[in-house]
Amino acid sequence: MTHSNRHPSVNENKLVKRLLRETGKAISDYQMIEEGDRVMVCLSGGKDSYGLLDILLTLRERAPIQFDLIAVNLDQKQPGFPEHVLPDYLRARGVPFHIENQDTYSTVKRLIPEGKTTCSLCSRLRRGILYRVARELGANKIALGHHRNDILATFFLNLFYGGRLKAMPPKLVSDNGEHIVIRPLAYVQEKDLIAYAKLRDFPIIPCNLCGSQENLKRQEINRMLEEWNRHFSTRNASVFRALSHVAPSHLMDRDLMDFAGLRPTGLADANGDHAFDAEDYALSAFAADDEDEHESTAAGIQAADLRRSPPGVRRA
Repeated sequence: MTHSNRHPSVNENKLVKRLLRETGKAISDYQMIEEGDRVMVCLSGGKDSYGLLDILLTLRERAPIQFDLIAVNLDQKQPGFPEHVLPDYLRARGVPFHIENQDTYSTVKRLIPEGKTTCSLCSRLRRGILYRVARELGANKIALGHHRNDILATFFLNLFYGGRLKAMPPKLVSDNGEHIVIRPLAYVQEKDLIAYAKLRDFPIIPCNLCGSQENLKRQEINRMLEEWNRHFSTRNASVFRALSHVAPSHLMDRDLMDFAGLRPTGLADANGDHAFDAEDYALSAFAADDEDEHESTAAGIQAADLRRSPPGVRRA
């Protein structure tokens, strides 16, 4: 899997298997890719999007279904942006691609005062352009390189600063209602993508639009998650698991649960009130986070377990 002639180490082989397994499982769990899909992979030149494209190329070779991949980069006309890097890389890999040239750099610099965070406007401009490009290219799926750490950080940003339980879903409909946006790396930890980028020697292009500027609140959240990871080994895994184990009846959202209409049924309900019971916080829930856990399932993921669409069911 490496670009050098040396054989990958045991740990490198484990890393590759883990990435393929976790990405294949996320795709399968959320049925992200189906027969005949045309998937537009958004390639920024960073480690995450390189990793996403590379892993999807491998999974496509092993998948029991047929789907197309096309890489798309938005050249925002940042000063000093190395325009040749991505085309050279994609041609060498034999990947169909499209480079969209749009001077969003000047727009952001004109509208955002010096020293202010530019990420929000930059993201909105990028999103609108990429939706249009997906339509023009005939892509029905848009794949983004967000990983597990991004999802956790987004959850805590919304919790601490937005007063809502909201994260970054692995799959959803685009803002304009025309496409399905997927995040195949949803189960993947950032540290594995960092290691994979080094292993594969990707030609990383830094974002210089704002000096690699990042929202300060997100930086704060990321530091908190890193601290937890060092001192409480299962805490981040626990929060991540909670995002897919939601009990609306035990929260307070009246739009999700008809609290006003609740009436006793006279029947026992396992999901009823347990206010007087001792809580059971089983650590076994985090076993899948162990890189060696379920190693025997790796062979079963070689086909990525991508599901075929049932007969008569139209793809999203």
